[in-house]
Amino acid sequence: MSVPARRCSIGVLPFAAVLPVALSLAAPTAAPFGASNAADTASTATPSPHAAPSPLATIARLGGPATVAVEGLHAFSLAAPGLPAKHRRAFSVGNAFFRDNWVIAPASAEGRDGLGPLFNANSCSACHMEDGRGTVPLEGEVGLGVVVFLSPREADGEPHPTYGAQLHDQAIPGVEPEARLRLDPVTIPGRYSDGTSYELTRWDLAFENPAYGPLDDVRHSMRVGQQLVGVGLLEAIDDGTLLAMEDPDDRDGDGISGRAHRVVGADGTVGLGRFGWKASQPTLEAQVIAALHEDLGITSPTRPHEAATSVQSAALAAPSGGSPEIDDHKIGRLAHYCRVLAVPAQRRVGDLKVEQGRELFAATGCTACHVPELRTGANTPIEAFREVVIRPYTDLLLHDLGEGLADDRRDGEASGREWRTPPLWGLGLLKVVNPDARFLHDGRAATIEEAILWHGGEAEASRARFMQLDADERAALLAFLESL
Repeated sequence: MSVPARRCSIGVLPFAAVLPVALSLAAPTAAPFGASNAADTASTATPSPHAAPSPLATIARLGGPATVAVEGLHAFSLAAPGLPAKHRRAFSVGNAFFRDNWVIAPASAEGRDGLGPLFNANSCSACHMEDGRGTVPLEGEVGLGVVVFLSPREADGEPHPTYGAQLHDQAIPGVEPEARLRLDPVTIPGRYSDGTSYELTRWDLAFENPAYGPLDDVRHSMRVGQQLVGVGLLEAIDDGTLLAMEDPDDRDGDGISGRAHRVVGADGTVGLGRFGWKASQPTLEAQVIAALHEDLGITSPTRPHEAATSVQSAALAAPSGGSPEIDDHKIGRLAHYCRVLAVPAQRRVGDLKVEQGRELFAATGCTACHVPELRTGANTPIEAFREVVIRPYTDLLLHDLGEGLADDRRDGEASGREWRTPPLWGLGLLKVVNPDARFLHDGRAATIEEAILWHGGEAEASRARFMQLDADERAALLAFLESL
């Protein structure tokens, strides 16, 4: 079956996971992915520096110079190869900060106390298991990598006057958690053009035992922690590259109207958002600061006040781990750790089914938003990341993905229907790193296939073309995505 070339957005994949340093050092290391055609192996052999890279090896280098040929549990936790010694040392320090638990103040662990008093997790790694995806809290579980943003119905995008901007389902002793989440699955049947049936799931989200009064009618947005590989490369892409891909008024009439998320920083400057499900943070430092404050309850020079409202008196009276509880140096080390995480190479390059799937991915229009290839700029502290070709399969822009995926809550300039195109590198290893990982912003999709079928809005035409493929073609397209 031939498919006309069109465009599509396959959103598949918030912030805060990681291994103790000792475990990280024990993890298998991998060589830079270079001149070998065996992109589907976990070989640690270093390619000859004199060998000419083959086209297959080049296309498998998703992270350019930050690519490693590796699979398995620690596939997302390696540093980019070839870093100078000072960057490797900073990576190890950031690794420890990322994985170690914060504790309740006061404590003898100087510099690591101040958890809460309201929080969602006690470490960054609790939300990003092995630097991968968080886990949806089913059957009463809490603190596994899901956060819920809140706004009053009549004040879209504003913090809730009683519960703040983010609901906290955990608290230190003497302080009540704000509420518990309950997810009730709702199934929706469907059928492909060839008659094959499928079933989708979405969540009905309920708040149980609200401790500080009724939430009343609220807008809410549930989000799962994303994988962290390659974020330093995404940060290195010039603003001009992103702006050149914008088409907010759909002037070319192709149905795709992506736009960059312009974010106002704490100092009043405007930057382009790149991180988070709605591209709400412009830099890795900003993302780290926001996650520390809201997810862990850790104050910083930029956010010096606890994430508690005036009615939460016990939380406001709780002991502090200092003012602020983390300094800019440690924030910098955390950001650096994330910045230099390597990208696993694409696997099964050259496999006939995978290569057919690559062609179908473009033919159905998915590459309009999941742009296969971009080039970084020169504005990054990592010299090896400057002006290099990468293959993240994203444009980092906001797109309207339709009513089915809408959360009905504004986030900065992003509407309730808009989501940042998530990068697809590492997609096929998500369940290897975390077997309980799920897809889409709220983890509703158990499979990549389900994630595709949820797309609407600007991606509706591409979704329709996917549904018109026969079973073998669908399997090929999915095999390509699973190879990333």
